[in-house]
Amino acid sequence: MIRGNLFHRRQTIAIVTLACSLSIWTGSTEPILAAGGKGHSPARQKPSPAAQTALRYAEAMAHGDRMTAGQLDFACQYRFITASQTKVKQFAPAGDPSYESCWHTLTEAHAPMLKRTDTAMDVIWPSTGPLVFFGDDLPRAPASAFVMDVLGTSPPGSGLDVTVVDSRAIPAGSFRLATSGKVLAVPATLVHLSVQYHDPLTSPVTYAADNVKWTNTIKRPRRSLKSVTTQWVVFTGLKQHGFPGDAAVFNLPVASQPEAPGMVADKIPFATETSRALPESLKWWGPDDQPGTLTAAAARAAGFPDLRDQVALLNRVLLVDPKHPEALTVLTRHLYSVLLYEGRNSHRLNIKDPALGIVVDEFYWNIYAQGARMDLSNSMEMGGLSQPTPADFLYRLIPALQTLVTIRPTQLDNRFRLGVAYRWNNDQIPMVETFEALVKDIPDNRKTPKSEALLQLAWSRINKVSWNRILHDPETPRAYADAEAALAQAELPLDKFLAEYAMAYSMIFLPNYGDKTKMLHHLTEAKRWFDEVPGKTNEVWRYFLNAELLHAVLDADPMFTPILATVS
Repeated sequence: MIRGNLFHRRQTIAIVTLACSLSIWTGSTEPILAAGGKGHSPARQKPSPAAQTALRYAEAMAHGDRMTAGQLDFACQYRFITASQTKVKQFAPAGDPSYESCWHTLTEAHAPMLKRTDTAMDVIWPSTGPLVFFGDDLPRAPASAFVMDVLGTSPPGSGLDVTVVDSRAIPAGSFRLATSGKVLAVPATLVHLSVQYHDPLTSPVTYAADNVKWTNTIKRPRRSLKSVTTQWVVFTGLKQHGFPGDAAVFNLPVASQPEAPGMVADKIPFATETSRALPESLKWWGPDDQPGTLTAAAARAAGFPDLRDQVALLNRVLLVDPKHPEALTVLTRHLYSVLLYEGRNSHRLNIKDPALGIVVDEFYWNIYAQGARMDLSNSMEMGGLSQPTPADFLYRLIPALQTLVTIRPTQLDNRFRLGVAYRWNNDQIPMVETFEALVKDIPDNRKTPKSEALLQLAWSRINKVSWNRILHDPETPRAYADAEAALAQAELPLDKFLAEYAMAYSMIFLPNYGDKTKMLHHLTEAKRWFDEVPGKTNEVWRYFLNAELLHAVLDADPMFTPILATVS
């Protein structure tokens, strides 16, 4: 019996809807611009009442106008009149709880697009507070999500413009005001509104076009949304059915329950279209849209005291222009400095001379990358940590440096940093090839840069040998030769110390450590040059001698007692 009544009821809804649709639907289109006669420019046509309703509703959402949005929202008005014990003749007065309840329903529907999923160095500006991100939820997002108040109200949003594109009639919408009530049908209009966002730094974020989700570990590129066309379903002729207003937007369906367990709940209302965005209409901000804004943002980010804010704003700039040189420069320098700072926190040496301090910080990561590597491999997400790790900084640093090197290849410091970052990430082929290219490109008359490139090449080879542990690895004598060539080019005591030390360190990986007398000679010379380095301390010299692999060799043979005595 229940099944028979259910079938009869659904058949009745379908028949009534079809009948109303045939009588109401004209299939016409109402464009905003109507073509004029021959020799005349197009004349602007006044939007239809349905289009004006959609426009008012979108603008109310953008400005946080709860009352206007509630009065123009079909679901809100449906709940209002069905909950009333008497016939409703006018809208609820300002301040009525129904408006706040309606707004709460809308914001709950927007919540998935406001849930922050960025972590560590992937954070996007604004770094705190609402960030509208239409990820995989974009096809299911209601049209109101694209004009929500966090985008349109300033602050936090920078504003948006909504304009009518066109409108056309669609088959009628239908609903019942009571479970056993009559099925009502009303005219329905599909209105297209164009939404233009003012600022690339605060507009919504989406995945870039034509990107497929392969695995959870692959991070898809994102873009800053510039404009989108939304479609809105507008019902008219509602007053004759007891609504206080004659037109309303069908943005979200009315939550309904099935009459009995196992039955399907009625769709309230039923319509052939939904209010949503048109995915094919998405347009994103590009490098040429607001170049001044991007450059100013990069400069602004450089002055932020908090790294999260710096990276978030620079990441936002790079969403718009992935090759923005100023943003890439600021980002890579800050991340490299933070990595050095993390090394300093680990070795805990108090070094007053900046040049020597950088050398020691880099040396810490060189040695660390040969062994434990945990801090350089375990990201914040992998470790379930609350703060970014050195791995997070390194993983964000490398692709940014790669891009910067391609657009500014003549800036040698970027290429040096990239080669060092490759080494710390144990990218064995590029960490060697990067410095081989630098050695080739730097002319011999530039002695100091040439010496540094040769020295960094030697350390890349040393790290490769140390990690692979291959007996008679040809990279070992090459590393020694590169360090020897660096010594020949070196002009500063610091560079001469490092070259002598690198030669001695490379001999660890020779069969039987090679000529131990020769190793002792290099260490003795290293100490002699170290004593001339500004800011040198006995603690720093001890730190170099206590490097794990080197100290194991020195401590095992009495002939190295003289060099060990230099740190006592």
